[in-house]
Amino acid sequence: MLKILANDGLDSIASDCLSEKGHTIDTTHFDPEPLKEVIGDYDVIIVRSATTLDQTTLDAALQPGSKLKLIIRAGVGLDNIDVDYATAKGLGVRNTPNSSSTSVAELALGHMFNLARHIHLSNITIRKGEWNKKHYNGIQLYGRTLGIIGFGRIGQEIAAKAHALGMNILYYQRSGPKASHEDFKFVDLDTLLKESDFITLHTPSNPDGRAILDAETIQKIKKGAYVINTARGSLIDYDALLDALDSGHLSGAGLDVYTEEPPLNPRLTQHPKISMTPHIGASTEEAQRGIGAEVCDVITQYFMP
Repeated sequence: MLKILANDGLDSIASDCLSEKGHTIDTTHFDPEPLKEVIGDYDVIIVRSATTLDQTTLDAALQPGSKLKLIIRAGVGLDNIDVDYATAKGLGVRNTPNSSSTSVAELALGHMFNLARHIHLSNITIRKGEWNKKHYNGIQLYGRTLGIIGFGRIGQEIAAKAHALGMNILYYQRSGPKASHEDFKFVDLDTLLKESDFITLHTPSNPDGRAILDAETIQKIKKGAYVINTARGSLIDYDALLDALDSGHLSGAGLDVYTEEPPLNPRLTQHPKISMTPHIGASTEEAQRGIGAEVCDVITQYFMP
């Protein structure tokens, strides 16, 4: 039977499933240095976004006598794991790509509605006794153009939902167009930036940590557009984003992810043009149940093919 460390917690569905199979589940959270001391005691480690498995941590799991065989990211992105190094050393690396796409796509749309109709701001001011009805003249999403950077599962999910709302869909991804999506138009990045009323990011972090939307690319964005990021904080230079919001070049931003979590910069957290959530893209009952079931299936298939 396996000894499994769920370092960032685990849904009860996965815990129950794995326990029924006789495996031992440890949900203790270890910070980076203590994790290095214990990681080799487990056959499997399951992480979310809070735990980074870099080369130094993996080296600790590769010492003589280590039991570790499999790393699972309970989510889509794998950029907090040094996948190349882990696989080169014989460790299995898996994720759960099928369960959270709808939840993340819906959150991105939620931020778009928030910004278009000033919901994020009016919800606060009305609680303060302010009746600022004339201040909150918004826009419709219908007829607007949505630019999607990254067209994997989540990008395609939000494209379908936004298209059903009457939005025009542009998308860009490095690997080129997807032939099966004739309703959505593939364009280069510059075209997407110049023509989109809303831009949403659904791509992994760049390996070198470089932002996709930095000071230079943000200036290419259509004046008055909105930017949504429910993917990775490193994809946007937030200082450049704040400058663009302050200057009026951008009308607003919807953020669920940050370069530091929780975000501590008051210029960011107090900005009236930003709709913010605390990294809750996959925080729905449905997504967590699905992720838990996928985790159980991954472990079962890996050790009992």
